[in-house]
Amino acid sequence: MSQPLVTILDDEPQIRQMLADALQDAGFRTASYGRATEFEASLNHTTPDVCLVDLGLPDKDGLALVHRLALESGASIIIISGRAQVQDRVTGLELGADDYIIKPFDPAEVVARVRVRLRKGKTSDKTANLARFEGWTALFDSYVLVDKSGGETPFSHAEGEVLRLFLNSPKRLISRAQMQETLGGTAGESFDRAMDVRISRLRTKLKEDPKNPRLIKTIYGAGYIFLGDVNWG
Repeated sequence: MSQPLVTILDDEPQIRQMLADALQDAGFRTASYGRATEFEASLNHTTPDVCLVDLGLPDKDGLALVHRLALESGASIIIISGRAQVQDRVTGLELGADDYIIKPFDPAEVVARVRVRLRKGKTSDKTANLARFEGWTALFDSYVLVDKSGGETPFSHAEGEVLRLFLNSPKRLISRAQMQETLGGTAGESFDRAMDVRISRLRTKLKEDPKNPRLIKTIYGAGYIFLGDVNWG
């Protein structure tokens, strides 16, 4: 079995080399790019397991690229950026990133975060990739929701992690602490807000009434409950 592929997109050669060395020493394959156009072209013939994406790119907006990757790629996305403001982290997570690492960083931390994302991916691979619930079908291999009429609505990798968590535990309270433990990330304002945004987007895609959602219920002060019946496989 080949080792997981980690792509590195950063316009600073020293950072690309530092990350590549650390990841290769840890047993990963790597591919490095200094421009977004080079990286996007590589996606036509390679399928990364994890993408490390800097936001300060010379030829394209890094956040727009993160959003596109989240919608079109099954890879985990980790932002690496010098932007340290809470709002920057929240925006990155809202747009579909799975994690956010602030520069300067220790390469060992990046390796550890990559391993966490891959462990979560392996856990998901052991479960079915198709779930039916309340007239919907969730296809986790292609990141698509299919309604009763056959209409398709894409969801991001990050949104899919939240949806899978709900579908794996229907009619059970899921607390914020459980979400943080299962999905990873650092507990706090940015994580809580990112979860709120992902759940809001899932509700919209499931055509829920925002004032009275039928499937994903908020239990104020406690967490969330998914109320639908779920069949996997």
